[in-house]
Amino acid sequence: MTNTLLEAKDLTMVYGTVVKTHALKGVSLNIEPGEFSSIIGYSGSGKTTLLNILGTLDRPTSGVLRLLGEDVTKMSDLQLANFRNRNLGFIFQFHHLLPEFTALENVLMPTWIRSRNGSLKLASRAKELLELVGLKDRINNKATALSGGQQQRVAIARALINEPQLILADEPTGNLDSETTEQVYELLRNINSTLNTAFVVVTHNDHIAAKSNRIIEMKDGLITKDYPAAGMDRDVLWNEIAPVYCRHCNREISTEGTVALL
Repeated sequence: MTNTLLEAKDLTMVYGTVVKTHALKGVSLNIEPGEFSSIIGYSGSGKTTLLNILGTLDRPTSGVLRLLGEDVTKMSDLQLANFRNRNLGFIFQFHHLLPEFTALENVLMPTWIRSRNGSLKLASRAKELLELVGLKDRINNKATALSGGQQQRVAIARALINEPQLILADEPTGNLDSETTEQVYELLRNINSTLNTAFVVVTHNDHIAAKSNRIIEMKDGLITKDYPAAGMDRDVLWNEIAPVYCRHCNREISTEGTVALL
């Protein structure tokens, strides 16, 4: 029996009927337990479309998606909603917190959707997660009383509350400054290593991608490269990513024409 967490085979996604847009053109990949992967590529390459399908937020036009050994492409909408709530976590560029609720209440929201009632055990778990993400003293603050970085930390705790094996993140640091971006990234990696939670992160940030265990590059609805980043020589890795995807990094071009990290 396979231990693979996620298996996608020949996923396609076509938008429109008269004028058709082929967002995905037969994408296949596997995600293993505890893996930390980044998906990179230009805007319009199919990154977010793929992430939404992997997270069962959208259905593919064709292809098969298996999560935790189950073929989710055959599930009804209600079955998918329940499966998603139990097994997956999501972090988006915009945290989507409910402003009228506290940090603690926002973290507990997925549990209320799941069971429609609260419990002391779940509240204790939510407090532990908020402490894990560094918000022990902000538990009772309303979302509007938190900084952007703090709000994203609440969103991370919320993604963890149902103890998912896989978290899918779409530009989770895209709305943050560089210092907060590094802090949030280190937090994600800490969660990955301590809880063995798998992450698939869509990012335009080359620094985030370069520190992943695996990099998946997309172009025109296809995976064009898929390679391990962990253990790769830093200069080799940087020259693989930076010339194409680097937008914010400090870099210089050497006399040999290669890109070096400053």
